Amino acid sequence: MTTARTSLIVFVQVAVATVFLIRGDPAPWRAQAPWWTVYATLVDFGCLLLLRRQAKREGIRLIDLFGMDRSRLGREALWGLLYLVALFPVLAGGSKFAGWLVYGTTQLVPAMLAPGLLSDRQLPHWAVVYSLSVFWLVWSPTEEVIYQAYCAARLQVLTGNTWATVMLVGFWWAFQHSVFPLVFDWRLIVFRFLQFLPLVVIFQLIYLRTRRLARMIMMHWPMDLFAAVLTLRL
Repeated sequence: MTTARTSLIVFVQVAVATVFLIRGDPAPWRAQAPWWTVYATLVDFGCLLLLRRQAKREGIRLIDLFGMDRSRLGREALWGLLYLVALFPVLAGGSKFAGWLVYGTTQLVPAMLAPGLLSDRQLPHWAVVYSLSVFWLVWSPTEEVIYQAYCAARLQVLTGNTWATVMLVGFWWAFQHSVFPLVFDWRLIVFRFLQFLPLVVIFQLIYLRTRRLARMIMMHWPMDLFAAVLTLRL
């Protein structure tokens, strides 16, 4: 399950690129890339099906992994907002450090953002609406429940070592961002990996200490919404 999400991301991109190939697009892999906030839900659906199967094997329900307590949602939302504010410098700092390490500059340059593919994307109106309404609402909880409530929680018990767990899950969680969408530019792949690695490590340390998934989801939601807004040409 730790590697499943990354595998599904690549698989779905291959499937979407195949559709563009059948339609006669001369560059099907490039054509599929800007649609990542749309086909992301297919990845989520596949992940949740796998997670449901695993939960059933353990004698629990998928919903049990989320551990939601309605009476605490207001408090969890406030914690999520606090985490968002506190962790923003980590994301900004990670981007600058990764840019300096890979590109030799702390300023974002067009090559880092793959214009038209990862950022500055042009999509039909309905796809923009979908990206700003459905994508992030489903993506963030699915990401958190898989990497945190399932993988990190269980690997911590299996390994008996919190840091081994954090680094193993953190590697695949950060690498997921390097292939979503997959642009065949090794420097961009490394940049995006290093950009997100510090953040996902801290995410896990917070969750493994608090075991409060709701606040992690509520902190994660605005990040993914901002990502959709900032990368689309509205």
